[in-house]
Amino acid sequence: MTFSLQDVSFDFDLIKKYDNPTPRYTSYPPANELRKDFTELDYRQAIEASNYRHTPLSLYFHLPFCQTACYFCGCNVVVSNNKRIAENYLDFLAKEIEMTSNLIDSRRKVLQLHWGGGTPNYLSLEQVDLLWENINRHFDIDSKAEISIEVNPRYIDRNYIFFLKSLGFNRISFGIQDFNPQVQEAVNRVQPEKMLFEAMEWIKDAGFESVNVDLIYGLPFQSLQTFEDTIAKTIKLDPDRIAVFNFAYVPWMKPVQKNIPEAALPKAQEKLEIWQMTIQEITDNGYVFIGMDHFAKPNDELAIAQQQKSLKRNFQGYTTKPEIDLFGFGATSISMLEDTLAQNHKTLKEYYQAIETGCLPVSQGFKLSRADILRRDAIMQIMSNFQLDKAEIEAKYHIDFNTYFAPELQALKPLEKDGLVELFSNRIEITSIGRLLVRNIAVIFDTYAKPRTENLFSRAI
Repeated sequence: MTFSLQDVSFDFDLIKKYDNPTPRYTSYPPANELRKDFTELDYRQAIEASNYRHTPLSLYFHLPFCQTACYFCGCNVVVSNNKRIAENYLDFLAKEIEMTSNLIDSRRKVLQLHWGGGTPNYLSLEQVDLLWENINRHFDIDSKAEISIEVNPRYIDRNYIFFLKSLGFNRISFGIQDFNPQVQEAVNRVQPEKMLFEAMEWIKDAGFESVNVDLIYGLPFQSLQTFEDTIAKTIKLDPDRIAVFNFAYVPWMKPVQKNIPEAALPKAQEKLEIWQMTIQEITDNGYVFIGMDHFAKPNDELAIAQQQKSLKRNFQGYTTKPEIDLFGFGATSISMLEDTLAQNHKTLKEYYQAIETGCLPVSQGFKLSRADILRRDAIMQIMSNFQLDKAEIEAKYHIDFNTYFAPELQALKPLEKDGLVELFSNRIEITSIGRLLVRNIAVIFDTYAKPRTENLFSRAI
């Protein structure tokens, strides 16, 4: 049973066949490959090397605090109603910013800046202003930089939105998950429809350049009919981008999910039908399917970059910035330099202890080899642009593609037979059917992929 959805085709049988846990490839190697023997010295040397390349910067600031727990959440968060907890965190974050910025060439421009969490608007306006000034004191932010923030609509008002815009934020994202009240109650994220439309009205009045909203399919008490209503209301909101994430029920990894009634989760077949309907409705309403779980309006830079085969991926998702070093600040955040991944300590206690001793709060990392960088390039081309240009890889890395990737080309043949890819002499094309299973194609080029007894990744659909 196959039918077309813009540039995507939906085949239930193939999706069921390939619906296995696979990395999302926001990095390569995947973050689970980070090593404990990676040291602060390794990270310092990586920063020094990045200064020689003089690539622009992307900065990420992790603000982990939430007032209440959302039961679907898979993020690294600290739930507390005691707002004073943020004061101490901001003090240590300021010290990390100072220590790290002292190692980075001050002439390197910041082209992207993002606050994530957690709930960044957990901070008071005074704390937002304090962190903003601290960042600007230590980094040179380009006048045309993308400056984005995630907000929780339950804890925001018009004044807060306009203050963010006045500081310099020009992009904003907020989570809807589902409009249905029963679903919202089941996941402890109650936010009435009026609240969501009011938040969007404030954002548009403030003049943000781009607005993203997040939805999740596969939550308890969702059905094809209820989620169709959610999609219709989301379209009415008219965001620039829509992300529709697949809910991964992993209570053994995220204990907060034990609060979710497992029996209320939609069955596998209905979940597929929900996803099929979602793609159909969103693309029928003029959005472009960017890949995996993202949609954007045709004039959005993500859609334009994909059309031009220049779209990239990093820990912040899809990006249009090709050559850029990402520096993460705050507990759990991950930095992604040209040949290095480095993650900060996950607990506040360890994060604070490292900074108190004058150390960068790095807990683990990974130094990429030339082969890793080559494979990362191949995987990211597949994930971002649904195509792998053999000649481009050959010219960049001085290899013969067919010889170097002979085992991978052989492994792709069954996928070609199933209609997921087309293998040409000069390129590999992901088909309209394969676009929904792009992770299963990319994983073939992943030398770290291996059978696992534990379930570390979400399923493909």
